[in-house]
Amino acid sequence: MARYIFITGGVVSSLGKGLASAALGALLQARGFSVRLRKLDPYLNVDPGTMSPFEHGEVFVTDDGAETDLDLGHYERFTGVHARNTDSVSSGRIYSTVLEKERRGDYLGKTIQVVPHVTNEIKDFLHIGDDEVDFMLCEIGGTVGDIEGLPFFEAIRQFAHDKPRGQCIFVHLTLLPYLAASGELKTKPTQHSVKELQSIGIAPDVLVCRSEHPIPERELEKIALFCNVRRNCVVPAYDLKSIYEAPLAYHAQGLDQAVLDAFDISPAPAPKLDMWHDVYDRIHNPEGNVKIAIVGKYTQLGDAYKSIAEALTHGGMANRVKVKIEWVDAEIFDKGDAAPYLEGYHAILVPGGFGERGTEGKIKAAQFAREQKVPYLGICLGMQMAVIEAARNVAGLDKAGSEEFDHESGKKRFEPVVYHLKEWVKGNHSVTRKTDDDKGGTMRLGAYNATLTEGSKVAEVYGSTNIEERHRHRYEVDIKYREKLEACGLAFSGMSPDGKLPEIVEWTNHPWFIGVQFHPELKSKPFAPHPLFEGFVKAAVENSRLV
Repeated sequence: MARYIFITGGVVSSLGKGLASAALGALLQARGFSVRLRKLDPYLNVDPGTMSPFEHGEVFVTDDGAETDLDLGHYERFTGVHARNTDSVSSGRIYSTVLEKERRGDYLGKTIQVVPHVTNEIKDFLHIGDDEVDFMLCEIGGTVGDIEGLPFFEAIRQFAHDKPRGQCIFVHLTLLPYLAASGELKTKPTQHSVKELQSIGIAPDVLVCRSEHPIPERELEKIALFCNVRRNCVVPAYDLKSIYEAPLAYHAQGLDQAVLDAFDISPAPAPKLDMWHDVYDRIHNPEGNVKIAIVGKYTQLGDAYKSIAEALTHGGMANRVKVKIEWVDAEIFDKGDAAPYLEGYHAILVPGGFGERGTEGKIKAAQFAREQKVPYLGICLGMQMAVIEAARNVAGLDKAGSEEFDHESGKKRFEPVVYHLKEWVKGNHSVTRKTDDDKGGTMRLGAYNATLTEGSKVAEVYGSTNIEERHRHRYEVDIKYREKLEACGLAFSGMSPDGKLPEIVEWTNHPWFIGVQFHPELKSKPFAPHPLFEGFVKAAVENSRLV
C-alpha cells in the first residue's frame, strides 16, 4: 500500500510545486523506492487540450492519449515514469463525472453536494493504483484559499483521516518575500499560509520555503516555531541556474530526509545520485555552444513550448554544448523575407500549433532552411509546413495548403496537401472523426507505432526501423502527394504500420532536414535525451563549425 505525500502551495506563491514534486520523486527513486506522481488541478476545464497555450502553457500528452497539465512533463523528465490518464484530474472532470452519475441514477435521487459526492469522487481518483508503488506524490494545483481548490483540500483532509496514522503527510511550499528597502526576508506570509491550511483541518509536516536570498537560521527556527513544524522539516529552496540542479539542491537541504523522517522510515537507504551528478556536470561544463531558432506563434510565453525547450537542453547535454534558444515570431515575416531574421542561427526548429496565423512565416522558415542547408526539425505543424513549402516551391503546386486553414476561413483557397484526418487505426480497431466533432479529446492522441525506411537519415538517428511516439493532431499530410514529392527529393521515410499515414519526411539532398508528425519532445529526459533532439543539436554543432 502506497504512502501518500500531498504537496500544496502557499498564499503568496505556488510557483515551483511541480518542480519540487518532480525533484522529490527523483530523490525517493534514488533511495530505491518506487514512485508515481499526480496532479489535481482546480480549473473547471474538463480537458486541458481545449485551453489556449497563452493561458495554460503546453498540453502534455501521455502514451494512453490523455491531454494533461505541463507539470506531468516535469514528473516524467525527472523520474522516467511514464504518466497515465489517471495521473491528472481537474475540477471540471470531477464535476462532469458526478453529474453523469447523477443523470444515470447512481445516487438514487439523493441531493448532490460537494461533500460527500465531489470529495468522494476525488478520493476514488486518489486510490487508483495505490498498490503499485511505495510512494504516491499528489500535487494540488493553485494556492491554499482559492475557492476552486477547496473541494480538493477537503478531499485530501478526509483521505488522510481515513488512512492509518503515518500513511499520509503534507508538504507545503511557500515564498519568503525579500524587502530590499529594509534588507530582510518576511516570514509572515508563510505563517498566514500555514494558518489558512490549519483552518481547513490540514497541518503541514514539511515546509519548503522558496527564497532568492539565503534564509538566516533564526528565521528558519522562527518559521518552525510559529508553524508548529520541526526545524529539520523546514527546507530552504533557493533559485537555481537550471531546474536539473533541483534533486541535488533539495537533497543538500534535507528534503528527502525530512519526508522519510515524517514517515518514520529509519534507517533509510542512502541515495544513489551519480546520474544527477553527471547531469549537473554536463549542464555546467559545456565544451561549446550553438544558437537555435524556434519559429512559432506562441513565442511570448515560453511555457507554450516547454517540452521542446527542455528537449533541446537535453540534446545539448548529450553533445556537451550549451544550447542558446531564441524565440522568433513567425508572424514577423509572414509577408516579408525570412532571411534577415534567420541568418546566423545554427539550426531552425518549427514546432506544432493550431490555426492559420503565422503559418506563412513558418513555411518561409522551412524554405530558408532547405535552401541554405541549415539543420531543420519540424514537429507536427512544422512538418506540415515543410511539406507545403516543398509542394509550392519544388513540386509546382502553387496553391498547396492545409484544409485546416480553409475550415478556419470558411472558404476554399488551397489545394489540401494536408487534410482533416477522418479515420485511422488504433490498436485493433478503427477510429473515426468528423470536422464538426467537439474539439476536446477528438484528435489522434497518444502513442502510435511507425515504420522507418532502411538507410534513411531518421533510421540512422533512431538506430532502428520501428519506433513508438506520441501524437496530438487532427490534420495529416495526404499520402496521394507522396509520389510527386518524393520525385523532387522529399522522402516519406516514416509511415504508420498500415502504410496510410505519413509520420516522417526528410530531404535526401540536405545535411539534416527532418519533419515529424508526432511530438518527440514529450519523451526526452536529461539522463536519456531523445535521439531526434540529440541528432538535431549534433547537426547544429557541425553547422556552427562551417559558419
